[in-house]
Amino acid sequence: MSRAAGRLAPAWHDTGDEDAAAAPRRLTPRWLAQRLRTLAGPLRGQRFCLAFSGGLDSSVLLSALAALRARAGFKLRAVHVDHGLYAESKRWAAAARAQARRLRVPCEVLRVQVVAGRGESLEAVARRERYRALRQSLAAGESLLTAHHQDDQLETVLLALMRGSGVRGLAAMGARGMLSGVIMLRPLLPVARSQLEQYARSEGLAWCDDLSNLDQRFDRNYLRRQVLPPLRARWPAAAAMASRSASHLAEAQGLLERMAQQGEALAADGSALRISVLRGMSLPERRNVLRGWIAARGLTLPDHRRLREVAVSLLAARADALPRVVWRGGELRRHGDRLVATLPEEGSSRGAARVTGSWDWRAQPCWPLAAGAALALIVDRHGEIDLSALPCPLQVAFRRGGERLREAQGRLPLKNLLQARGIAPWERGSVPLLRARGRIIAVADLWLDAAYRASRGAGGTGGTRGTGGTRGRLRWRHSD
Repeated sequence: MSRAAGRLAPAWHDTGDEDAAAAPRRLTPRWLAQRLRTLAGPLRGQRFCLAFSGGLDSSVLLSALAALRARAGFKLRAVHVDHGLYAESKRWAAAARAQARRLRVPCEVLRVQVVAGRGESLEAVARRERYRALRQSLAAGESLLTAHHQDDQLETVLLALMRGSGVRGLAAMGARGMLSGVIMLRPLLPVARSQLEQYARSEGLAWCDDLSNLDQRFDRNYLRRQVLPPLRARWPAAAAMASRSASHLAEAQGLLERMAQQGEALAADGSALRISVLRGMSLPERRNVLRGWIAARGLTLPDHRRLREVAVSLLAARADALPRVVWRGGELRRHGDRLVATLPEEGSSRGAARVTGSWDWRAQPCWPLAAGAALALIVDRHGEIDLSALPCPLQVAFRRGGERLREAQGRLPLKNLLQARGIAPWERGSVPLLRARGRIIAVADLWLDAAYRASRGAGGTGGTRGTGGTRGRLRWRHSD
């Protein structure tokens, strides 16, 4: 799949007509050096890793980079991903490695398993696994380079149109973006494929034609072989014009993202959004804020239908209805006036991954819980706990339902306490309970049985062996 240009949502795009203006009359290593400086800054000391299929596009880029490497002072290596979808894939991988060896460029072969689930596109799964493998193979400080070019950009724009994508999707591929915190560069985006062919002929390059590019089960290959030839015959400059339009749309997307950040700042309530503020926005503003906020939380964006469901139905529901919207890459829940975003498995697995047991708090002041959460008992001369009275060990447990807490005025349902403290229903199963002699004596750092509360003004040191003081307090750190 040497030319399967997977669209990743970059953190930013080049804007305006920069890509069109940067298009070379002829591709040369000198032009490439200037292009890389524009995208990455001074080249000396940089570390580049090329996603190398061994096809024409990446072979040209590898050759030009290798010619620049010594003079520009950057380090270069290549990575070839073997999807294992064809019997010839091992031969293609060996050819790619041999080709890189001739240019004295280290080349690593990564093998991935591509298994499409029900309703999943094999092409999309292969793209996802390819980028996952590339990302995991990168060293700290390394930038990933791909050989996507102007014709790939045309294909990406047309595919986005067929999927009904919005401004972000139609902005297509940026020359510079982010891949899970890693810088990703596409220096050849202004270059036509005919220019790559011209370079390959002038340098006498050999490359491997990946037969997967002939497989018209994949949308991009069908588009490339059945749709684009007559399109180019009618409009020869189609690729250049599509790149220009994508650049304009990238500029518009940048403005939308800034507007989304401003709206999010108005509605922010910690990591959540205030529903009352979202309701005061127009529907397009609301959707724009939600898209930016969901993306900032590291979640996959929902499709148009689910985003509308969030922006309209979920926000209009009663505050006590506890509505939620779930999609493959995320989940939104409403609790009172707050909109909370989580991964879809968090709500169901948070309770299942709980860590129970017997806690010797004298020897182990911090008790680790699931997903980065923890419960700590710290010595504090102003703390509310009388450590000399506190049993050791304590049993760490979690809610099962129906628990009651002992209060002077009677028995208080645990559910009422958690409601009063603003704990969302789906989070209540992760609140740690401390038990002694069969009853609950503390609920995280939210509640403490009166029998273990220190008297007012009873601070000081000494009295409890191994604690360094007679008073302390509990600290509950929520999940990451």
